[in-house]
Amino acid sequence: MRNPNMIGLVRNEVTKIASKRRFAVVAIILIVLVSMFTYAQYRDIQEQIKKQGTLDWRVELQQDIVDTQNRLASSSIQDEFRQFLEFDLKQNQYYLDNDINPNYPGAPTFIRIFFSQGLTLILPLFIIVIMADIVSGEQNDGTIKTLLSRPVRRWKILMAKWLTVLLYTSMLMALTVAVCYAISGIVLGYDGWTAPILTGFQASPSGTFSTEFVHTLPMWEYLLMAVGLAWIVTAVVGTIALMVSVLVKNTATGIGIMMAVLISGTLLTTLGSSWTSSKYLVNVNFGLINYLDGQAPPIEGMTLPFSLAVLGCWTVAALIVAFWNFTQKDMY
Repeated sequence: MRNPNMIGLVRNEVTKIASKRRFAVVAIILIVLVSMFTYAQYRDIQEQIKKQGTLDWRVELQQDIVDTQNRLASSSIQDEFRQFLEFDLKQNQYYLDNDINPNYPGAPTFIRIFFSQGLTLILPLFIIVIMADIVSGEQNDGTIKTLLSRPVRRWKILMAKWLTVLLYTSMLMALTVAVCYAISGIVLGYDGWTAPILTGFQASPSGTFSTEFVHTLPMWEYLLMAVGLAWIVTAVVGTIALMVSVLVKNTATGIGIMMAVLISGTLLTTLGSSWTSSKYLVNVNFGLINYLDGQAPPIEGMTLPFSLAVLGCWTVAALIVAFWNFTQKDMY
């Protein structure tokens, strides 16, 4: 029997995943979600016209600033939420002072918001749905025995599976951009790729805010960075899901573990300021796009290079555990 090369192994993995139609299911869910969010934004626009009688972004932004100031006047606001409101207030005021619309109407802005809001849960969840049983499923149905009987080293088999994870991560990013652009553009229009957006704001959990390094970028350049950061986070989640699939034979258990990782990350990001060591946990560092927006990190000392380093270390550790276990344990 001819020894298959890596391309052949990856093609085999893609064929197996495609036969399960999970990517198609994810695509359908994504279309439904984007349609719902687009409709919600359409209703928001209609409410703005009804309330303010105009779509002038300056009027809307001024009203947002006034509303935020009124909320800050309340003494019942928690400190963490107060810091968030103060950052939002200062950022909006900076946009207004520099005559830049922070939410330029168009599909590109919708893409930016969707990636920012969906990075820590929706996109990682999709890759889990696609990849959760990439190893454990084959152990359950016995196909792993046939695969291991071929004249190919085990590490090559697992490497092909990991490359497949990265491939589907890239496909998921492309699908998300395409669906967001196609559907939201129907309501919001398809312009806005060159609209200016500000980045470089610096905020800290202690409440400091700096505009020293603020600069403008065209929307397309910002989106390239945002999608790239989303790709990194989703690839890390996919890699950890691969490790869990190697370690846990039951697919449902593996999905449960990964769901716990995602949900606990959301909770720790909110509550982590009182547990500074949690900044070294992988799921606390999923909000990479927040660094582009200049939002304060959940824990003092966290920066984009720091979070990338933490994610890199966890990825390497997950690969080491997965490869060692896959090459050593009895799959029969």
